[in-house]
Amino acid sequence: TAGKLFVIAAPSGAGKTSLVHELRRRDPNLRMCVSHTTRPRRPNEVDGRDYHFVDVPQFETMIAADGFLEHARVFDHYYGTSRAALADAYARGHDVILEIDVQGAAQVLERVSDCLFVLLEPPSAEVQAERLRGRGDPPEQAERRIEVAQAELAEGRRLGAICIVNDDLERTVAEVAALIAERRS
Repeated sequence: TAGKLFVIAAPSGAGKTSLVHELRRRDPNLRMCVSHTTRPRRPNEVDGRDYHFVDVPQFETMIAADGFLEHARVFDHYYGTSRAALADAYARGHDVILEIDVQGAAQVLERVSDCLFVLLEPPSAEVQAERLRGRGDPPEQAERRIEVAQAELAEGRRLGAICIVNDDLERTVAEVAALIAERRS
């Protein structure tokens, strides 16, 4: 039987990377499909671990070959989840957790009707801004991401996501882990 698919979507700075890291640390059967992106690598990011960093022509070749379960252009860069990576995880008997934006989640929901969709919300715009600045985003990029966040949250709600405010990582991890366990049973 194919594995289960869990989608964690959120605007930038809501804490989805920290959440997914902790869920995977606690659950050995959860695999992540490392996304492809055309954005530049941040300090401390590793190609193949954090993202597959590719150039625009490589990404567009994958789009043309229907190589993505979902892909989107976000803040001037492409992001996408490879169909091959998902198939490989399922073939190995794993469940998959995707850490993606709301645009990507909408595409996944069209293609995989029985996935669990969690929308992670930042506690406030102030906390979100602090998180974005703390990871080294240029101030103008952080401001742009905050402006877009409200629309992303509204769209995620419209798509029927289970919404969780990430104001305490430990509580958020426990809530999402319980949702995953319920979906598996």
